[in-house]
Amino acid sequence: MKPRFISYIIPQRNSFFFFGGGVPKMTNQENSVIVVMVPFPAQGHLNQLLHLSRIILSYGIPVHYVGTSTHNRQAKVRVHGWDPVSVASFHFHDCQVPPFASPPPNPNAAIKFPSHLQPCFDACFHLRKPVTELLRMLSSQARKVVTIHDSMMGSVVQDVGSIPNTESYAFHTVSAFSLFFYLWESAGKPQVNAEMLGENDVPSLEGCFTEDFLEFIALQHRYLNVTSGSIYNTSKVIEGTYVELLRQHMKEKQHWALGPFNPLKVPEENSCGSRHYCLEWLDKQAMNSVLYVSFGTTTTMGDEQIQELAIGLRRSNQKFIWVLRDADTGDVFNGEVRRPELPRGYQDSVKDKGLVVRDWAPQLEILAHPAIGGFVSHCGWNSCMESITMGVPIGAWPVHSDQPRNAVLITKLLKLGITIKDWARRDEVVTAAVVEDAVKRLMASKEGDEIRKRAAEVSGAVRQSVAEGEVYHKEWDSFINHIIR
Repeated sequence: MKPRFISYIIPQRNSFFFFGGGVPKMTNQENSVIVVMVPFPAQGHLNQLLHLSRIILSYGIPVHYVGTSTHNRQAKVRVHGWDPVSVASFHFHDCQVPPFASPPPNPNAAIKFPSHLQPCFDACFHLRKPVTELLRMLSSQARKVVTIHDSMMGSVVQDVGSIPNTESYAFHTVSAFSLFFYLWESAGKPQVNAEMLGENDVPSLEGCFTEDFLEFIALQHRYLNVTSGSIYNTSKVIEGTYVELLRQHMKEKQHWALGPFNPLKVPEENSCGSRHYCLEWLDKQAMNSVLYVSFGTTTTMGDEQIQELAIGLRRSNQKFIWVLRDADTGDVFNGEVRRPELPRGYQDSVKDKGLVVRDWAPQLEILAHPAIGGFVSHCGWNSCMESITMGVPIGAWPVHSDQPRNAVLITKLLKLGITIKDWARRDEVVTAAVVEDAVKRLMASKEGDEIRKRAAEVSGAVRQSVAEGEVYHKEWDSFINHIIR
């Protein structure tokens, strides 16, 4: 069984509620500290900083969320797990950038990283000027301006050091496990004073990124030396060893594991009284009986792989919800979207077992539903954290970026899932037979039951860490006291 839900306190418009255990609540009148969020324009990044904004706002600290008008709109439209009305409490700043190309993804690309988004990423260099102007303006109004920026937006906030009473903190959207191994390898693999997963168990970075994006990363990271600390969407309950290793590796910085960011209780319906149709379908299913299949917003599969996955799901004879959509384009509101082809008559053939969702789906609400018993996932860190907190085991199918290493964290270290696609065989098509076998292992075997039990235990431990006086609040109290000092 999944653990009981615990809820965050959500700030309402024009009012603030106390959240932490040992932190004084700021007031509108004092307005002494202002936080400015600078997200990276990809859905998993936008979403994490939006969740972080919500929590900071609950301390009574004003939050300004800065991005292009397109990506701010995307963040607001897709907010999930809490009432979108609460977004009205934020100060959104829609910045204009020159038009950028927004081509469709290439399902046949050798490297599956979403290279079609590179023009969008490059356009963010133009945010430097408006962000700097905003920080200077806020600096004249507040005792302190705290900038929290995605680690991929270092160049945008490079002028922070020249602005009075302003400091910056880097937010890393990857797991502490993945980030540590990136830094450890770049430092020449030094000896560490801790027991950690063996080097041979950690996948190589080969095939994870395009050369253009590796250059982009290198450029952004040049500016991280001016930050005052680092923030992670993780919990010491999940990655305590690797959070501590990061502290040891970057001794000159402050570090806070402030996760989970996503709510631990999902409202039954939003302020409009509406629910996604897939949730209505889930209401009719038995507990732990449905497999959720989704590869996130930056994955595009080729036709052959989609056919094999479809056949494997059908042959498994397990109930499923499959979110089948192409990767986001740079501007999700414009342009044609490819509709991946399924085998002829497929949806009719699985109508009693499966539901194929072709549009945006509320992932957190789906994972929180008691009918969900497993999750076939690309292992993006946003999805991993949501799955861990909701107690749902994962069938790991990494595609690019940090996902191969997150998959190892999930399956080998935390033991919260099984491997469906090994990164060493990333260029191969996963056959219907492999999909069928993996789904049965996860959903209809003693092994799957044991993993589900383990997932519920880890979820319960994370939820317990969010209780008053526990490690989550200690981390948050430390961070808030630090930035308001």
